[in-house]
Amino acid sequence: MKAAIFSDVQGNRPALEAAIAHIEAWRPDLVVMAGDLINRGPRNRECLLRFEELQAVAGWLPLRGNHESWVLRCGREPPADPLEADLRRFADFTHAQIADCSQRLAGWPDHLCFAAPGGGHWVHVTHGTLAGNRDGISSRVADADLSAKLPEDLALFVTAHTHKPLTRRFRETAILNVGSVGSPFDGDPRASYGQIQFDHRGWRTRIVRLGYDRAAADRDFRDSGFLEGGGPLARILYQEWRRARLLLPHWQQRYQEAVRRGAIRLEQSVADFLDSLPPETAV
Repeated sequence: MKAAIFSDVQGNRPALEAAIAHIEAWRPDLVVMAGDLINRGPRNRECLLRFEELQAVAGWLPLRGNHESWVLRCGREPPADPLEADLRRFADFTHAQIADCSQRLAGWPDHLCFAAPGGGHWVHVTHGTLAGNRDGISSRVADADLSAKLPEDLALFVTAHTHKPLTRRFRETAILNVGSVGSPFDGDPRASYGQIQFDHRGWRTRIVRLGYDRAAADRDFRDSGFLEGGGPLARILYQEWRRARLLLPHWQQRYQEAVRRGAIRLEQSVADFLDSLPPETAV
């Protein structure tokens, strides 16, 4: 049995197409999209419709990530004040792109489990952990903290959310973090996804890295209106994609409280933050 699991496309259509082509050529028995297909990127509607096509034709399965949940919430609840409106404009940009089909995301499950052929050797797939779809597993998570995050009696736990591919073990359970198709944060801009295969030795895992047309993705960020319509924070999300590094939490730590107090305008804080970044290296 072969299964492909991918996640965190984040509205990046060229990266999604590269992953689709590679997965189809591998010919797995099962394909799971483990959440965050949308948001933070420019081509959310196109990515959703493309995935739904594969869901209908090839039986690909979706899971809901934290960004699907957030975009659905933005569609239900207006911002509390003008500042919140500015802070979440990139999510409202996404919701506007998918508004007529957004409620289909509400039916996506949070978890998926399957066994190896013949039974046993269970696999659990989710966007985050049992603690929620905003709770990821990285190399920094201590073993002592993992017991509350994972099911018991499991052969393989497959997760995502951190945008950093990872393989590790906890007791008898193998852990595979499939990383991100559309916006990795490990310094490698190539798309990543996970392949798992069962044989007489159990589940074998592999992280696949794929190049794709980044020039086309860059044009999408500009031509879609994301950089203007997504608000000031969209400029940071764009730099995260360009640099393959996590940046937004660093802005939040340094500036968000001051912005909320009115000590600095949001636009100025973003400009100052981006000016403080080191020069980009070639990726």
